[in-house]
Amino acid sequence: MEIHDSAYKQFASGLGTEGLRREFLVSGLFYRGEAHFRYWETDRTVVGGICPGTAAMALPNSAGLRSAHFLERREAGIVNIGGPGLVRAEGAEYRLGNLDALYLGRGSDGVSFASASESEPAQFWLLSYPAHAKHPSRHVAFLEANGEKLGSGDGANERTLYKLIHAGAFPTCQIVMGVTRLAPGSVWNTMPPHTHLRRSEVYLYFGLQPGSAVFHLMGTPAETRHLVVRQAEAVLSPPWSIHSGVGTGNYSFVWGMGGENQEFADMDRTDIDKLL
Repeated sequence: MEIHDSAYKQFASGLGTEGLRREFLVSGLFYRGEAHFRYWETDRTVVGGICPGTAAMALPNSAGLRSAHFLERREAGIVNIGGPGLVRAEGAEYRLGNLDALYLGRGSDGVSFASASESEPAQFWLLSYPAHAKHPSRHVAFLEANGEKLGSGDGANERTLYKLIHAGAFPTCQIVMGVTRLAPGSVWNTMPPHTHLRRSEVYLYFGLQPGSAVFHLMGTPAETRHLVVRQAEAVLSPPWSIHSGVGTGNYSFVWGMGGENQEFADMDRTDIDKLL
């Protein structure tokens, strides 16, 4: 089978700083009392930031989705990066603490969000893809998730990877989602970098201290670029692009993938000595 490659990665290689940020960086998602979403054509991805007060905020249904309600033909993964919150869906209630996750299956209706406290609002990060079948909704408590230790202090990439929504735990149509936390003194993530042609990925960076930043590496292995990313900003990572990063201090990120293959290890690694 010959892969019919698009010209988009060649187009992206010629973009300047502002052009790269416009195409691949998502900011301005988390404002108290508001919900903001972006639709990305790749894999028909929707990302969103929902920061409600203590009164319930309904999941909006954009006219651009052309659906009776947001999840009529979609599934969604949600990770709370803020204070304790509550999600209601189809008459059920799910209490999400910090870094807890929630999977909502296709057809879930009556979805709303609320914070447990006005002084410590929840910040719900939402990632959604089209779904071909309905699977049961599931709450995943972060404190019960098993973390996988990766990297080393010598390599400045000691980190713990937590798989929250994945096929090894319960069925979804496309979504694979989790959190990676870097240890104090470590700044690198996902080294050596890789690509995975069969799925795209979205990174939401958080846990950054004021005045700090992450330099997210992207582009093809032979022509790397970078984005400067700050607190609660997200990067859209297309299948042809590497994704790695280095921070001015330790940080965390929510990673989420959708596409053809849910196999976590399905990736093409790039040797560091071949990066340009």
